[in-house]
Amino acid sequence: MIIKLDKNISTVQKEQILLTLHGHGFYLQENGQSSIIRITGKNNVLPKEKIENLPGVEVVIDSDRSYHLVTREYRPENTIIELDGVSIGGAEPQVIAGPCAVESEEQILRTARLVQSAGVKIMRGGAFKPRTSPYSFTGLEEKGLQLLSQARRETGLLIITEVLDTADVELVAEYSDILQIGSRNMQNYKLLKAAGRQQRPVMLKRGMSATLEEFLGSAEYIISQGNDKIILCERGIRTFVEYTRNTLDLNIVPVIKKISHLPIIVDPSHGTGRRDIIEPMSLAALAAGADGIMVEVHPDPPASWSDPDQALYPEQFLQLMEKINQFIEWRKNAAIKSNP
Repeated sequence: MIIKLDKNISTVQKEQILLTLHGHGFYLQENGQSSIIRITGKNNVLPKEKIENLPGVEVVIDSDRSYHLVTREYRPENTIIELDGVSIGGAEPQVIAGPCAVESEEQILRTARLVQSAGVKIMRGGAFKPRTSPYSFTGLEEKGLQLLSQARRETGLLIITEVLDTADVELVAEYSDILQIGSRNMQNYKLLKAAGRQQRPVMLKRGMSATLEEFLGSAEYIISQGNDKIILCERGIRTFVEYTRNTLDLNIVPVIKKISHLPIIVDPSHGTGRRDIIEPMSLAALAAGADGIMVEVHPDPPASWSDPDQALYPEQFLQLMEKINQFIEWRKNAAIKSNP
């Protein structure tokens, strides 16, 4: 059972709640966020309704799930993340675009100007790169963060980039607008907690073989520390197929929308690994109800230092944006017709 306390609860009220619960045999566990209390223990004397009536209690969630705060039971309305005039999870889907990795000043600035010209407001770019081989390019690290910051100054784009280690959370948060937790770190619980203690929005990518339960459980680690600005990201899972890098699980989009209040975007670049099918899968993701997409684009994909096969050419990216804008306009018109 989870107890959410009022934001303006007094110290006396909180102490009284704790004493009452202790006195009725409950075991209490306070998370990093002082307004969240988890209680365990069977009790027939103090039912949920009486706990809800204690002064200072906002809501009580009684569930057998391993996650609570990310559910619509806890928050029925959609979470909309507002960031410098950009809404994630609102009526209009967002596109996040940029290279897999930051390689040079020329490369990142060319890409930034390209995505900005297409109307994109958030640019991705990896400064710290988790790679399968230690001999692959693993990023420019802080120099890459500085180049991303330069691109933001020159274009006004928001920046999202990956953080790999708890030791780097504050550094990455200093340079970026959104922290990304990659698929390899989806169950790095110390990193999730560290990101949850930041005030930056966090984009959590689904693990390569993660179930829905595990995915939302990882999001729960972040929100339990006080940060509810979480963006879920479906990026494909490993299956037996061999014609794409991963299997893009678009089923999860409407399921997440039903269960959770958090926004979810889709990454068809990692989900397919093939630039020739990124466009149809992007449109399919938006049709499924995704709050946005995240795609890789590079000024010269064959020369990309990482994942060249899934990076869009500039002309392909501009064509994709044109079709996305057409889809958004069609959806607006459809909504007007259905709600005259």
